[in-house]
Amino acid sequence: MIDFETQTLFYILFGLLVLSAFFSGAETSIMSVNRYKLKHRSKEGDKLAYKVSYLINNPDKTLGLILLMNNFVNILASAISTLIAIKLYGDAGVAISVVVLTIVILIFAEVTPKTFAALYADRIAYPISWLLYPMLKIFRPFVMIINFISKIILGILGIKKDTIDRELLTKDEIKLIVKESSHRIPKSHEDMIVNMIDLEKVKVEDAMIPRSEIFAVNLDDDITKIIEKITNCPHTRVPIFDKDVNKLIGFLHKRQIMGMVINRNFTKDRIRDLVISPYYIPEDTSLTSQLIAFKKEKKRIGFVVDEYGDVKGLVTLNDILEEIVGDFDEKNKDIGMVKISDNTYIIDGSLQVREVNRVLDWKISENIAKTVNGYILECLEDIPKKGEVFDNEGYQFEIINISNNFVNNVKVSKK
Repeated sequence: MIDFETQTLFYILFGLLVLSAFFSGAETSIMSVNRYKLKHRSKEGDKLAYKVSYLINNPDKTLGLILLMNNFVNILASAISTLIAIKLYGDAGVAISVVVLTIVILIFAEVTPKTFAALYADRIAYPISWLLYPMLKIFRPFVMIINFISKIILGILGIKKDTIDRELLTKDEIKLIVKESSHRIPKSHEDMIVNMIDLEKVKVEDAMIPRSEIFAVNLDDDITKIIEKITNCPHTRVPIFDKDVNKLIGFLHKRQIMGMVINRNFTKDRIRDLVISPYYIPEDTSLTSQLIAFKKEKKRIGFVVDEYGDVKGLVTLNDILEEIVGDFDEKNKDIGMVKISDNTYIIDGSLQVREVNRVLDWKISENIAKTVNGYILECLEDIPKKGEVFDNEGYQFEIINISNNFVNNVKVSKK
């Protein structure tokens, strides 16, 4: 029969096992807490968040405290369990105590509480910080001694806290976080966030309207032809140049055109007077920088120029916004790409490779050339002939139509 003293030892042992489970779970929950939610709550002035932040930002002190208490509790539990076992089974109880206590601590004071704490880290970390934070102050002298000895040992091994590289999250890691949170973020919002992150590595030349496709008016033409072309322009702002696109005069807004038509004052001199000076953009400018520049300069459109000052294309605010939110006009989304069968398309050679990848979710290398035509020329290192077929990067290319050394159409099949 178990006497009163033995029963008391059982109660003490049970209490120690509960404390062991508490400290094991506390360690896991504090180290597994969501850092972003924590920062958000801290900025909102949450006192519990402040305590948790302190515990996380001082891992040596926090872990020193938790391990100090956990080991003290476990060693004390081991001693008490040995006393109980000797009282009940004599000398053989020592072996029984070791086996039983190891299993009990492993299951009920280590694996189970740590698993539970990992699953519900945020729910546990904030409440227990009320206890751990003041305990850290109370046991500070002991923790400091432990940490001091620990630092000496780490120093001997050549490990210093100051030399540890604490890298911030990379863009790819941020994108992964966004995608893993897709169950909480609408798909359209997720795409916008990811596109915004990618905007920095996209240059204006990747999003511009190529020079050959710019709708512009030559002021050297006959006035009748100029009037006809300006009035039929589908855009709000009409680029005006003199003989050569590189000799830009500027932009003419359609509101000004209507004014000239009403006042019957449609002359070349009047056009020159009303033209807005052109805005130039270096070709290697990132879309993020240009978006900020458009806002700062109060511009919506600009000409992209190369290192020699020659016009390469035109980029608008809408072009940049479409990189973030997608195409505004769904009708034009697949212009230049005609589906033949699954994974087989006839593609316009003037299309940009990155646009093909984005629409079809393909992975054709974008570093070789900007356009599909350029990609083909770089791969073949020669001017291809109609009907020529070649494979590259897991895609088969068949030249459909070529004129003036330019691949107008190519049939591309993903293998």
